[in-house]
Amino acid sequence: MDEKFHLFSDGSCDLPPELTREKNITVVPFYVSFGDEPYQKEIKEIGIREFYQRMVDEPGIYPKSSMPSAQDYMEAFLPVAKQGIPIICICITTKFSGSMQSAVNARSIVQEQYPEAEITVIDAMVNTVLQGLYVLEAAKLRDAGVGYQDTVARLEEIKSTGRIFFTVGNMEYLKHGGRIGKVAALAGGVLDIRPVITLKEGEIFPSGVGRGRKRTTEKSLELLLEYLRETGLGIDCFSIAVGYGYDCEEGLAFRDHALAVLRQKGYAIEDMAAYQIGATIGVHTGPYPLGFGVIEKGIHSHS
Repeated sequence: MDEKFHLFSDGSCDLPPELTREKNITVVPFYVSFGDEPYQKEIKEIGIREFYQRMVDEPGIYPKSSMPSAQDYMEAFLPVAKQGIPIICICITTKFSGSMQSAVNARSIVQEQYPEAEITVIDAMVNTVLQGLYVLEAAKLRDAGVGYQDTVARLEEIKSTGRIFFTVGNMEYLKHGGRIGKVAALAGGVLDIRPVITLKEGEIFPSGVGRGRKRTTEKSLELLLEYLRETGLGIDCFSIAVGYGYDCEEGLAFRDHALAVLRQKGYAIEDMAAYQIGATIGVHTGPYPLGFGVIEKGIHSHS
């Protein structure tokens, strides 16, 4: 296959392996560890299902994640650079991880051996399922025949439109991860109060609290609707997906509910992907994250 450029992402993109194979995207995995156990490569050595099952079965043990090393990236880049194929590598927001720095370091090492190698490393400013949508937009640009530099430029343009609106099962993991000052202060110690969180431009912002699951998931949907209204672009200009954790059934039911509400509000939307949130973010949210990722499409389909 004559590739214009090859796409890489780190394991935070949470795209199913069969999809990344089909779309010819190389994923450089994160590592995850429980307690004092050695780190394992996500998906390659520990499956997502297994990861969540352990969280559910061993609630007192907080798993940790670790980013891919420069060596991991270098080993992934080299075979492609050797063939003279340009590289675009999309990494999790630098506010959450040093993964991008590893990729940048790997680029320098590769370019010492292959000075003419073209490698663009992009800070996605987002993570998880939304990062996955962003990577898929890059694949659509590539598959539509858009060139290397134009794809990079378009990816930079749409980046700031990315949003995640989500909630979690409880505050424990967020508190434990120390990621959550603003949000924790909001919810305090009140029983069954859960936060609703917006992620944009690389950072987490509290978007309210609710008592109980139903209320907070509805609030996530309200935030999505509000965002679609604010942008003034039609829904067909956006790529939207549901992200869920341990409970696949809940994720799919939530997706169906969201589709019904969107249609009821007059949005002509045919379908919405639902992806399982992986370990990179799962270690911070606990086993029950649920919400939406939304980003402007790289190519608008004018219906």
